[in-house]
Amino acid sequence: MKVKIDEDLCTACGLCSDSVPEVFELADDTAKVIVDEVPAELEDAVRDAASDCPVEAIIIEE
Repeated sequence: MKVKIDEDLCTACGLCSDSVPEVFELADDTAKVIVDEVPAELEDAVRDAASDCPVEAIIIEE
């Protein structure tokens, strides 16, 4: 699974980086993805982070 952040939508609320710090981190004014491929054991957590994102800025590419 791959994941990316729509930087135009992201409000840097920090929910994704708090939930899955192995995949997301906060930059200056947006979150960013820090892995090329999401490890299999974190896929469910990333899906949860995407569904919890208040502005739907997390895009999952399966």
